[in-house]
Amino acid sequence: MRRAFAFLAFLASLALALGAAAQVPPSAAERAAYAGLFAAADAGDAAAIARLAAAGNPVDARDGHGRTPLHVAAYARRHDAMRALARAGADPNAFESDRYDIVTIAAVADDVPTLDVALALGGNARNVTSRYDGTALIAAAHLGHDGVVRTLIKAGAPLDHVNNLGWTAVIESIVLGNGGPRHVATLKALVDAGANLGLADRSGATPLALAKARGYGAMVALLEARGAR
Repeated sequence: MRRAFAFLAFLASLALALGAAAQVPPSAAERAAYAGLFAAADAGDAAAIARLAAAGNPVDARDGHGRTPLHVAAYARRHDAMRALARAGADPNAFESDRYDIVTIAAVADDVPTLDVALALGGNARNVTSRYDGTALIAAAHLGHDGVVRTLIKAGAPLDHVNNLGWTAVIESIVLGNGGPRHVATLKALVDAGANLGLADRSGATPLALAKARGYGAMVALLEARGAR
């Protein structure tokens, strides 16, 4: 029992650490200092973007955190600006300094409309992102963003990718989730899509064992109904 409590405490601290190490939106100071395409992207000024790009301003320029104007537009949920940048040749799969792309930015923000735009512009749901060598799907599963998860599954996100923590989207929905309705819906979406329920973590614990250890009855019932062991 003591070991189980220690394990749960470790997972809680890890969840906090992962949250602290998540993507970094432009700060108020950075936004105030933006000029040119960065300022136009942040303001959602598609006409200015077209004009500046036509004048030769580099559409994939970088700010101090490695963000391109397209990253800035995605953080600001400026869809017309995103489209204008893409028309001007911006790379929809560029990574910023922490290896986030526009698909993962939208996924972490629980922003399905921006995610839809990112995917329509050529953002790839299969990209390996972040310092954890994860995917947008794993990030969304961790956070219980079930609508995002369903959108990414439709876009072909890899269901069984294993990040450098040894975890899949299924496992993250359990060990970094809270067992609530949205994490259960996330797990259901992954199960319905055919995610492998036999993939264990590095200690050999299966998703079912992890759900039992955390006392997540709805997840346990869902996994058992699908034949998980």
